[in-house]
Amino acid sequence: MSKRTRRNHAPEFKAKVSLAAVRNEDTLAALAKRFDVHPGQVTVWKDQLLRAAAAVFAEGRHTEPAVDVQRLHAKIGEITLENNFLRKGAHQGRQKATTERAAMIDPAHILSVNR
Repeated sequence: MSKRTRRNHAPEFKAKVSLAAVRNEDTLAALAKRFDVHPGQVTVWKDQLLRAAAAVFAEGRHTEPAVDVQRLHAKIGEITLENNFLRKGAHQGRQKATTERAAMIDPAHILSVNR
């Protein structure tokens, strides 16, 4: 017996077969024979249809979370400030003594020492 090549079925075909299975138009074996697919595949498509059916009616209920644009802009500003601060420190070049590095810290700077 020769092995059948793998087939890709269109979504419309899958919907047609799975709807026929949900409506109990025929037994799974008869549906499989009529549509020339494996009975297990009919069961899988039917289960997928039943699992996804609730999503059709939940379409209007799905709401995106509100985006706080001001908070996002503030966070972008913070990150930009940190990157500029770190970039400036990286371009110093030479190793400095601990006291020199401590003198470079501006206590009044917006960015905390811990950060």
